[in-house]
Amino acid sequence: MVDGQGGADRVERAAVGEAPAHGGPVVVADYDPEWPRLFEREAERIRGALGGRALLVEHAGSTSVPGLPAKPVIDVVLEVADPADEPSYLPALESAGYVLRFREPDWFAHRLLNGPDTDVNLHVFPAGCEETARMLRFRDHLRTHPADRERYAAAKRELARRTWRYVQDYADAKTGIVQEIMHRATASSG
Repeated sequence: MVDGQGGADRVERAAVGEAPAHGGPVVVADYDPEWPRLFEREAERIRGALGGRALLVEHAGSTSVPGLPAKPVIDVVLEVADPADEPSYLPALESAGYVLRFREPDWFAHRLLNGPDTDVNLHVFPAGCEETARMLRFRDHLRTHPADRERYAAAKRELARRTWRYVQDYADAKTGIVQEIMHRATASSG
């Protein structure tokens, strides 16, 4: 779910089943060099399940940035031809152990699934999605700009200490720092 699109009602509307309440601080762990290996394992599982229907599989989010503290959840971005056409990909992912948790048809047709045996958020978007491009631009910028990586890390740690009804509320609270960094990322890439 997009940062800043806000509120509990959005989380509850998008949830498949009951929205998973959090009710506490968010765990932000120091960078773990195992995270890239865990991503690779998930990428293989996804490609194995979907074959050519997996048009793009990328490691995104904070676990994809060496040195950045993160919630210990591997974010994977998957692009398929049409996320709304769930019968074309969802049964294969479910057979591989993934579980559909959120459906957001009005936000890039986004679907979110959780992984079978590792904390994974699998974000499904359509091919060529601008949100995928934004996520990867943010990742790449943080990988190559230590000052922004440190600013983001400090903001994450400060926000993580608060009590959040949903983890998405924590993500939404990062909107300001994310927008600030994205502005610099866009300026430096253009």
